[in-house]
Amino acid sequence: MYHTYNKGFIEVVCGPMFAGKTEELIRRIKRLEYAKQNVLVFKPAVDVRYEKDEIVSHNLSKKPSIVVRSSEEIMQYVQDATDAVVIDEAQFFDHGIVDVAEHLADHGVRVIIGGLDTDFRGEPFGAMPDLLARAEFVTKLTAICVKSGLPATRTQRIINGKPANYTDPLVLIGATESYEPRSRHFHEVPGKPKKD
Repeated sequence: MYHTYNKGFIEVVCGPMFAGKTEELIRRIKRLEYAKQNVLVFKPAVDVRYEKDEIVSHNLSKKPSIVVRSSEEIMQYVQDATDAVVIDEAQFFDHGIVDVAEHLADHGVRVIIGGLDTDFRGEPFGAMPDLLARAEFVTKLTAICVKSGLPATRTQRIINGKPANYTDPLVLIGATESYEPRSRHFHEVPGKPKKD
């Protein structure tokens, strides 16, 4: 199935919101297209921030994408001629995304995955920890902390002008009005259990 020689591997581009993850995915897609590679781009149906059938960066760069409701659905689109699969917002997929990525890479497909490595609580997000552990290549991007100007590695959720509580829902799709990039020492999560 897919390629007769083994050139598949997994790349993960991660970091907080506003770090340029989708912009980096788009840059890699353009390079693959320039090299005349057959690329499929996917995003989860839950991501409705910009265009329905495109991945869009915060500076409004965009590429057409296939919207899927589950990781398993990705496999329906992959063919023998597929050279690369790009998956944006991987943290929103079910845990099966790990098996899909492994299967494709094992069969000679380059798999490029973008996503938040931590949620608004500062904790590992969805299947991202497993994807990071299995990837051959990891690019961890940072944003600029809106409070300190330092490198931001966390995503701060803001609800009604205040930091979200630890017990608030995990997924709340939004943009600048709901989230900010923050550095470790300016990331606030009221109600977060203290560690010994």
